[in-house]
This record gives sequence, structure tokens and C-alpha cells, in this order.
Amino acid sequence: MASRNSDTLFNKKEDTYRQILAVHVKRYPRLEIHDLYKLVYQGAMASEHAVSDPTQTRSRLDREVENLIEGPVEPMIDPISEDGQILRVNLRPYVINGGSLSSLNEAFVRTANEHKGTVDELERYWTFAISMAQDSELGFQVKVLLDFFKEMRAQGFPAAHHSEAYKKAYKPAYRVVAHEFLVIGRS
Repeated sequence: MASRNSDTLFNKKEDTYRQILAVHVKRYPRLEIHDLYKLVYQGAMASEHAVSDPTQTRSRLDREVENLIEGPVEPMIDPISEDGQILRVNLRPYVINGGSLSSLNEAFVRTANEHKGTVDELERYWTFAISMAQDSELGFQVKVLLDFFKEMRAQGFPAAHHSEAYKKAYKPAYRVVAHEFLVIGRS
């Protein structure tokens, strides 16, 4: 009986994560393999590295907000982990809705310094992506995904940047934060 319950839980988590991937593939049809990997990486690992200087991240956030240009319609909060605990906070709607940059920066810094993702989670999420590719729901060939992930594993699973095509088409502007650290308040 315990095995059946754990299988059901695993299937629910897979279904939830596949929905996240499907939403992103639909919203961002020019998404390339690096962008998919970045999404999966962030969903599993959250921030790319620890933050030693919160003032520097705040200055970078302020500059990014000052230079925001029009982009696609996107939600303010975009869950990117199957449990909903890791989020992309999209800056355009966040700023338009009066979100506090101080609160967002604090959540970003705390996430970077306190959230500990795992390679196991990264591999599990990538397995879900491969499953979608096998079902022709992702727009990537299975072999391409397997080869790419093998290369990322050989490199120690580095963080990735968005592809030039993705940046040009969607002008990504967000911060990855843990839900538990995010306080939605007005500036």
C-alpha cells in the first residue's frame, strides 16, 4: 500500500510539473533548450549562487527596473517548482502593481542564501521534460534533451543564460524567489 501511495504522489508531482513546462512552452514558443534547462534548473535549484552583497543585488534590480521595456503579457507570480515553493516574480507586472523592490530583493537574497536545491530534484524535473518529449508535448526530441543533460551533468550542472532568441522575443525580467520569503507589499 505504501508503494501505491508513493507512486500516486510521484505521478501527481509529475503532472504538476508537466503543467508548468506546458505553460512555459505555450507562453514562450521560441524557448530553446538552454531556456528549458534554465527553467528546470531554477525550479530545482532556485538561485544560481549565494549573495554576499545585498546592496549590489538591489542596485542591479533598480537598474533593471529603470530600463524595463515592454514585453509579453505574463503573470506577476509564476510557480516554477512542482510544489509551488520556487517562483519567478516577473518584474513588469510586479512593478505595475506597486510591488516593493526592497521586499523583492530581500526575498531574492534570502532565497539565494538559504534555499538548498538538489541535483536529484534537477534530474527528476529533467526526467519529466523527457517524458513530455516522448509524448510529443515539448517540441524537443528526446535524444537532444538526453544529450544536452549529459553535457550539463559533465559540466557539474552549471547555471545557464537565456538564449539570444528568447531574450529578443520575450525580454525576460524576473527574480527567482522562494514563496516562503516573498512578501507582497506596495513600495
